[in-house]
Amino acid sequence: MADNLPSDFDVIVIGTGLPESIIAAACSRSGQRVLHVDSRSYYGGNWASFSFSGLLSWLKEYQENSDVVTENSTWQEQILENEEAILLSSKDKTIQHVEVFCYASQDLHEDVEEAGALQKNHASVTSVKSIEVAEAAEASCLPTADESLSTRSCETPAEQTQSSDPESSLEVNDAEAAEEKENLSDAKTSEEETSENVPQVQDNTEPPKKNTITYSQIIKEGRRFNIDLVSKVPCSRADVFNSKRLTMVEKRMLMKFLTFCMEYEEHPDAYKAYEETPFSEYLKTQKLTPNLQYFVLHSIAMTSEPTSCTVDGLKATKNFLHCLGRYGNTPFLFPLYGQGELPQCFCRMCAVFGGIYCLRHSVQCLVVDKESRKCKAMIDQFGQRIISKHFVIEDSYLSENTCSRVQYRQISRAVLITDGSVLKTDSDQQVSILTVPAEEPGSFAVRVIELCSSTMTCMKGTYLVHLTCVSSKTAREDLEQVVQKLFTPYTEMEAENEHVEKPRILWALYFNMRDSSDISRDCYNDLPSNVYVCSGPDCGLGNDNAVKQAETLFQQICPNEDFCPAPPNPEDIVLEGDSSQQEASESSVIQEANSEIPKESTDLGNPEEPSE
Repeated sequence: MADNLPSDFDVIVIGTGLPESIIAAACSRSGQRVLHVDSRSYYGGNWASFSFSGLLSWLKEYQENSDVVTENSTWQEQILENEEAILLSSKDKTIQHVEVFCYASQDLHEDVEEAGALQKNHASVTSVKSIEVAEAAEASCLPTADESLSTRSCETPAEQTQSSDPESSLEVNDAEAAEEKENLSDAKTSEEETSENVPQVQDNTEPPKKNTITYSQIIKEGRRFNIDLVSKVPCSRADVFNSKRLTMVEKRMLMKFLTFCMEYEEHPDAYKAYEETPFSEYLKTQKLTPNLQYFVLHSIAMTSEPTSCTVDGLKATKNFLHCLGRYGNTPFLFPLYGQGELPQCFCRMCAVFGGIYCLRHSVQCLVVDKESRKCKAMIDQFGQRIISKHFVIEDSYLSENTCSRVQYRQISRAVLITDGSVLKTDSDQQVSILTVPAEEPGSFAVRVIELCSSTMTCMKGTYLVHLTCVSSKTAREDLEQVVQKLFTPYTEMEAENEHVEKPRILWALYFNMRDSSDISRDCYNDLPSNVYVCSGPDCGLGNDNAVKQAETLFQQICPNEDFCPAPPNPEDIVLEGDSSQQEASESSVIQEANSEIPKESTDLGNPEEPSE
């Protein structure tokens, strides 16, 4: 409880986003006394993952708190004459323009009690998915030992993005597992068995009648999977060399360019004149075909923004190649149950080394000494004054007065639940990523990440789709055009058509999220030197920015300490009071071992002997 909290710490961290959690873990690992608090009821902040009902509760909380501002003046009693207070915000303003659409049919006879449930569009839909999917939806969402995750990558060339047919605009390189083929054959057998009583007039080659995935079913199954507020670290094959769209000559040209990218820092003369130009313009000077330019820009460097400079593109390409092959044939990893598990892992690490955690614990203000201009304490919601040497705070906790000169960017986000994949394959278990280039001046490329049920982010028979781009308008205005190209709403007319080529949208969420990743601390007003600000999620593909930011701030807090060193070997840990016994036992073991060393031990380096 807050009343029992110690009043003195080395580091106080406010907010449990990924950068803050990494810093808390690193400080606790280095022996610092850490207090980690968050006014929210969950870990991760805008990096969090929710079950479907949890996401509905998050939306309800956003709606209820949008017009509620609580004021508490108990902190004023704690401020001394030589001190001043920096008020913190009690309202999260990082999420805007939230729009929710439910297209799945709602069974009014089912009694579903879930916190935060929203009103649905009651569409009378009679068909959704095949019998195979209906059977899968009834099964547990947890993967079995026979299930495996196959991965693939897809590319949407700029000249093909005008087409509304995803089959004509997407190229797929798919790696299927044998177990999935067996599962598909078993499912087909079961479908044939269920169709034995069908009159002979019906053609057996026609698609089976589709059953309905209802909104109630999504809610019930939703407790078994997590949905991210941000989509990062996708898992894809990313093997452009297997693409049939590249000729042998192009592959040689690509290999030569990628070899240069691995060592580009040793040849500054090759790109120095193009450092400030867009990466796409630099690629045109490297004797690469338009096909190769597209592959490098969207499938390897993945810096499709027009403002990405040449140096950023070269760094991204080198990073891609450096990560390739570490875990299979992909440079990416995707965490099961979503991105929100990563901040929690570092929070657990901090707690293991003695960190103290308090959720639902808000902070009213920071206390600053007028003479030294350093922050010396914080005052929480109970009026308790807690002293610390360093303060790490998430950007969203800062008040409008502190951030009055900050110019934030916005990220447009969409989260969709669909009944099928945009990529047509025999396997229903894959994770896919594609980039839809910008079509209009002033707009930005849209990154689409499609997750299958094996990632534990959606129920079986459905897919979770994340769409992300830099905001120019509201999220729905930025992303709706791409959504309409790849998907179709779940309506009665489409449900009766069993030959619909596009996947159907069961549920959709649009929102804009604040991007504070490139904000300099000089932009904040009167920020004490021992207060360190962490940003929220950015629009990048991975978590590089969060990790680098955490390492930089940690080095400022603990300049002589290692950043998150490996944990010690349990056998090397010596408890207090056991040091004398440990030294005596080690000396006796060494003497005994020296007296029993065999002569053959000198031959351990023989190359003919196998090493284990």
